[in-house]
Amino acid sequence: MKNILLLGAGRSATSLIAYLLQHAPTENWHIRIGDMVVTHLHSLVDDLPYAEALVFDVHNDEQREAEVKQADLVISLLPAVFHIEVAKECLKQEKHLITASYVTPAFLELHTEAQQKNLTILMESGLDPGIDHMSAMAAIQHIEAKGGKLTSFKSYTGGLVAPESDTNPWNYKFTWNPRNVVLAGQGTAKYIRNGEYKYIPYHQLFKRTEQLYVDGYGHFEGYANRDSLSYREPYNLLDIPTMLRGTLRKPGYCAAWDVFVQLGLTDDSYTLEGSENMTYRSYFEAFLPYATNGETIEQRVANYLTIDEQSEVLQKLSWLDLFTEKPVELVGATPAQVLEKILKEKWQLSPGDKDMIVMQHLFEYELAGEKYEVTSSLVVKGDDEVHTAMAKTVGLPVGILAKLLLQGKISNRGIVIPTKPELYKPVLEELKSYGVNFIEQERLLEKVTIK
Repeated sequence: MKNILLLGAGRSATSLIAYLLQHAPTENWHIRIGDMVVTHLHSLVDDLPYAEALVFDVHNDEQREAEVKQADLVISLLPAVFHIEVAKECLKQEKHLITASYVTPAFLELHTEAQQKNLTILMESGLDPGIDHMSAMAAIQHIEAKGGKLTSFKSYTGGLVAPESDTNPWNYKFTWNPRNVVLAGQGTAKYIRNGEYKYIPYHQLFKRTEQLYVDGYGHFEGYANRDSLSYREPYNLLDIPTMLRGTLRKPGYCAAWDVFVQLGLTDDSYTLEGSENMTYRSYFEAFLPYATNGETIEQRVANYLTIDEQSEVLQKLSWLDLFTEKPVELVGATPAQVLEKILKEKWQLSPGDKDMIVMQHLFEYELAGEKYEVTSSLVVKGDDEVHTAMAKTVGLPVGILAKLLLQGKISNRGIVIPTKPELYKPVLEELKSYGVNFIEQERLLEKVTIK
């Protein structure tokens, strides 16, 4: 019997838990699921001889050591900041680890030791990063196998709300950690276009968007995400002239979000004086110039940010109740924490709501003197507000990779991301049976215009 320790049982774990429980009897697994709160798991596991839930505190050194010691494989869906402590424990106990989160410099420092101990620490194995790597590598391999030379690769992903559940002017609801949404994009985005390195500082990020179209779902806008340059090496595209990774939203979202960025509402580096006594209006007011001429707050926002007072941007802000006297009721809060509270009241999935994952890869390549464009699109809808598309696309690839690792079908050791055929081919194939399937369109470019 193989023992799996799953740490983290939040909103992104539902599909992974279902997958592990489904395969446990045939694969001879025993599954322990740990989190700070596990009451929601009892109905799933209490009657199963091969699964159990436990209250787990990642900061409890003794418990962490004891639980990892019992496992053959650890899967962490805890908040990303806690992965490194789990990874160090896995190295100490010589256990494999899978996470869905980004590789960080702290993890790269563990690479040599993991190789020496014949261990796999498999990361970036969820949706984005994860399915994006696997699907991109499959398409790149196909193009290169027929002799094509890639000249451009752009990839965008968005966790959105399905059209039938889109009931607000932002065309957005939370499908993952709200705090991560509030802090998204901070830092400088880096990419390359037509051989020129490009950098977008945070205060310009939501102004520099690109328009995309997905058949059946209409238009979207994308903004650059993090460091696109770092993926040239794992994708083996060191000489590609254009490479960009980005995030998708519905049109109009970025212009409205840019108001928060320009005013400083997404800042998480300091606390607000007397935040517990603020209202939504006084919170917003605190970031505007001092009022001197009797203008309304809406007029002052419009004037200060040079936007039309009747614009959709102001309508979106008003819909969030930012100009009302609703109490903040947060003690010692940062601007970002107050904004998160405001958004959580408005952007939650309602009972029966469906979320939607949209991913689109855009390739351009040359072959035999001709230039082609390939568009590869993925759309996945959730079943309801619990069994979400986000949980499905994060959890299923993690579960499939866990199965492959325990079956001895993964030979890569050290810090690994799923860019090798032995990893992505079986995962993409099995994902098709769950409705996670890319639709590709290819056309000959008679006239090439690379933006």
